[in-house]
Amino acid sequence: MSRLKERKEKNCLNCKAGVQGRYCHVCGQENIETKESVWDLVSHFFRDITHFDGNFFSTVKYLIIKPGFLSKEYMIGRRASYVNPVRMYIFTSAFFFLLFFTFFKTDKVDVSNGITINKKTVAEINKMDSATFAQFTSNINLEDGKTGKPMTREEFTGYLDSNILASDSQFINIKYKTRRQYDSALKAGKDHNWVERKIMYKLIDLNNKYKGRKLEVFKDFKELMLHSLPQLLFISLPLLALLLKLLYIRRRDFYYVNHGIFSLHLYIFIFLALLVIFSLNKLNTGLNWGIITWLNVILYFSLFFYEYKAMRNFYKQRRGKTMLKFFLLNIMFLVVLCLLFTAFIFFSFFKL
Repeated sequence: MSRLKERKEKNCLNCKAGVQGRYCHVCGQENIETKESVWDLVSHFFRDITHFDGNFFSTVKYLIIKPGFLSKEYMIGRRASYVNPVRMYIFTSAFFFLLFFTFFKTDKVDVSNGITINKKTVAEINKMDSATFAQFTSNINLEDGKTGKPMTREEFTGYLDSNILASDSQFINIKYKTRRQYDSALKAGKDHNWVERKIMYKLIDLNNKYKGRKLEVFKDFKELMLHSLPQLLFISLPLLALLLKLLYIRRRDFYYVNHGIFSLHLYIFIFLALLVIFSLNKLNTGLNWGIITWLNVILYFSLFFYEYKAMRNFYKQRRGKTMLKFFLLNIMFLVVLCLLFTAFIFFSFFKL
């Protein structure tokens, strides 16, 4: 319910129907004053996303302390007292990945790392004092057939970019430098199928793009994979529900949607638990307390215990049968995740 005052007029501003009470019985719009403050707008935003009228906190409480309870409540039709699981999944996953990418942001890679010039790495060259640097760069110019004039730091950076980093070195050692060379080989009788041709084209493009800068390739690939995790988990969700449907195929009272709601609540709990774990890891980076490490180990194991308890409470089967299905579910889902991860690696490779 909005904190704005109810209108004295009893006509709905949306559908013009007569209103009895605070809400229109035709379209459901609240019959309130149209003027609102910035705070009203902000609170309305949070209320729409999270049902921020108390339902959100009570839903989180039941989600944590009563595994499987919310899914059972949704199944039997008691839904108005809790946040809709789809809405809650969207909110918690967005919040989770916002912090996740903050915790695991990709560091800037020094693409010159590992490159040596006259048996000196770029890092060692940058640490040279002025006299040593002047002598070193004078020798470089002499070897290149130029006068032995020393370089400034800016000139050395330009030399590094133009002569070292932009060289013809390759990320992957293949004999084709351009697509045209490869096309000529195909016309000359090179026997490659469609998949092999696509992979070879991509390798040629990567060699031309990165010029042997392997660290930069892996950094970009890691970033692509990290930003693919939301899509991977979203796709895995209906697959988890399908596995549950197969495991409980003899339970005719459970429809696929019921398994989907159970999967949503399980994912939401995992998001919340992982946020706590990541936050403790970040805290422990500075403190280095052993107790935090042990607490994280306990939290990781609690994820599996929570899953078992949720299955036991929701599907109401004996402990032995639930335990067996718990192990089967995790083994099958691990296989599904491996297949999905392989597919995402393949697609990320072609997005580089």
